[in-house]
Amino acid sequence: MTHAFPPADSGAPQRFPVVVVGAGPAGLTVGNILRAASVDCLVLETETREFIEQRPRAGVIEEWAVRGLEKRGLARNLLDSAELHTACEFRFVGERYRFPYGELTGSHHFVYPQPLLVTDLVREYADVRGGRIRFGVRDVRVQDLGTDRPSVSYTCPETGERHVVHCDFVAGCDGARGVTRASLPPERVRIARHDYGIGWLALLAEAPPSADCVLFGCHARGFAGQMPRSPQVTRYYLQCPPGDDPENWPHERVWSELQERLGAAGVPPLTEGRLIEKRVLDMHDYVVEPMVHGRLYLAGDAAHLVAPIAAKGMNLALHDAFLLGDALVARLTTGDGSGLDGYAQACLRRVWDYQEFSQWLSEVYHGTAAGDPFRAGTTLARLRRLFTSPAAAAAFAEQYLGTAARH
Repeated sequence: MTHAFPPADSGAPQRFPVVVVGAGPAGLTVGNILRAASVDCLVLETETREFIEQRPRAGVIEEWAVRGLEKRGLARNLLDSAELHTACEFRFVGERYRFPYGELTGSHHFVYPQPLLVTDLVREYADVRGGRIRFGVRDVRVQDLGTDRPSVSYTCPETGERHVVHCDFVAGCDGARGVTRASLPPERVRIARHDYGIGWLALLAEAPPSADCVLFGCHARGFAGQMPRSPQVTRYYLQCPPGDDPENWPHERVWSELQERLGAAGVPPLTEGRLIEKRVLDMHDYVVEPMVHGRLYLAGDAAHLVAPIAAKGMNLALHDAFLLGDALVARLTTGDGSGLDGYAQACLRRVWDYQEFSQWLSEVYHGTAAGDPFRAGTTLARLRRLFTSPAAAAAFAEQYLGTAARH
């Protein structure tokens, strides 16, 4: 199903079956699914192409999500270049405990930094599949969502002119602070939110990973984590007070705390390197319901945020995008609206499953540092059970890999 349209900078009224607001993993995946079915769409993004292709974000992709990308022709580079992870390692009370989830389940994680995935998706959408995309747009607004003739308007960054794009559907993929979520009528929206009351100092180090897998340090001084990103760059996290200033963490303090919290008997010290990023993330989750208002369908962080505790955010965004892209194609090419009708319910089942696991895992990570001897004791009991009970190990592996929440 194709529609003729004027050039995006012509100033003439434009019409597309779908306007996608936001060029992150969710928006670009939706756009690619539409273009593969010869459905025209317009993607609007407030940042530049260079910015979104370099913005540091998540890197862990679950196997079911990679298979979903592969099925849609979007995983070529990923499958060639991603690292496969089949184990993680917990370190607590001065000992190391390797958790071989690949052996337990036959499944694994892919580590492929989000900027690389976004670069692949932009190239496939714009350069290969001929999708229309406008970068650097300003003052995006959505109108008439409750009618069958919604529209999206924006200011062109080059000319300053105002453009109006008419469409049948709007995919809101522009994140937590985006315009699409803000366009929901406040009286009809419930935002369920959970604050953990902790912060994580997120670090990128120019240093090779000090182990061949993800490390979780559950320490009385606070949580620490190592997440390999590439042979030369490693992501680290350090638990800190919420709202802490990254400047309170000079190079020496960061590495001293990482060495302490991730140290264990029989392992060499971490390989240190220059810190190229330091920012504090306040740990919180939210879920927006409904995810649908009229002809607007939210996806990814516009609809829900899960703290990086369990590395689920990008996976949830891709799950939404698969469901939404397929549902829009069915509606626009065959008139079948059942996928759109069931979209929010299908998304939210996985969203709430991942939120519950994130809360459970947060207690594992942070309980020993709570300053409460009872919580510390129950946390250590929970950790030990992972390595003494096959049933507990199987349950953890299933949730950690996302295989419990089937489509």
